[in-house]
Amino acid sequence: MPKDEKPDKKIEDLGEGIVKEIRSGKSPSFVTLARTRSNVLYDQKKGYLKLGTAQEERNFINVAQSKRFMQTIAIASKCHRFVKENLHTTIRGLFYQLKFSLGEDVDENVFSEQSESNPLIEDLEVALDLKRENLNLNANRKGVLAGNMRIIDTFGNEKIEIDCAKQGRSGWAIPSDVDNDIEFVDIKAKYVIVVEKDALWQRLNEDLFWKKDNAILITPQGQAARGTRRLIRKLSEEGLPVYVFTDSDAWGWYIYWTIKTGSINLAYIGEDVATPSARFIGVTMSDLDNYEFLNKLTINASDVDLKRAQEMLNYEWIKRHKAWGTELERMIKSRKKIEQDALQGPRLTFVDDYIRDKIKREDFLP
Repeated sequence: MPKDEKPDKKIEDLGEGIVKEIRSGKSPSFVTLARTRSNVLYDQKKGYLKLGTAQEERNFINVAQSKRFMQTIAIASKCHRFVKENLHTTIRGLFYQLKFSLGEDVDENVFSEQSESNPLIEDLEVALDLKRENLNLNANRKGVLAGNMRIIDTFGNEKIEIDCAKQGRSGWAIPSDVDNDIEFVDIKAKYVIVVEKDALWQRLNEDLFWKKDNAILITPQGQAARGTRRLIRKLSEEGLPVYVFTDSDAWGWYIYWTIKTGSINLAYIGEDVATPSARFIGVTMSDLDNYEFLNKLTINASDVDLKRAQEMLNYEWIKRHKAWGTELERMIKSRKKIEQDALQGPRLTFVDDYIRDKIKREDFLP
């Protein structure tokens, strides 16, 4: 289907195809790309994870698929209504729209848990070649930004200008949809710095680090939601270098690599949410050689950290980088990890100097 086709038209085409099959005496079905791990590929040239070409058919008559087929069509029907009415809801709101009994004589709901509906929303995205944001579905906001840029937000038939340099201590809350009715204008920054933890973002924001260094300061507040990843990608497309600043542990590495290459779960929109040009600015195990005080502030690595580091040594997209192999092996051998908060050891403002020093020396991992 053409990418510029309207969401409601794509849903209608899906429905018309199903009705046509029923009228011709066939089992209703639809074909979609397989969202299995075996069909997730790393595009070495472009630098992100994507879906392969393997397909699978969803068939109503198939006993193993009939319920999921029915549930997916129920989601499509609701989304069609949302689009036609120009109303938005969250993926949680959609779940409650569909949490009802199949009938008086059927002791079963369309959905009993949100864990059932979430993956089917993703299936529908793949089948329709659309993102859930185009189906008027949002997720909880997660992520904060401060910096020298303005945003034009069209909301409720009104254009609202947001100056991200004037949001005070709270910053601009990044919505789950940063494409529709949002325009980024007047971006006056040299680079983007993504800080894993909200507490450290607040520390840097209090110092007006983004203003002094002319940077866009973002925190995903832990693992980056897809809206925040999409925003980072869009800023990189504006020509801004992206530096990611996390802990040196399994969780921090995961945050970095999902920003850089995307994730297996979202491989179907990898091109939109991955930022292959991103660089890991720290904290790194090699920092122990350059910042003596950190040697007294390490933490024992957990079994999860060690196992994750061992697994990452075998990832195709990581094995390409010798520096990452050295980093992971050093962590495994020493059984130590470092939190980014440790950089506040000498003084609270030391983290500012750390970031400036790393960028000046181009001391970061690919």
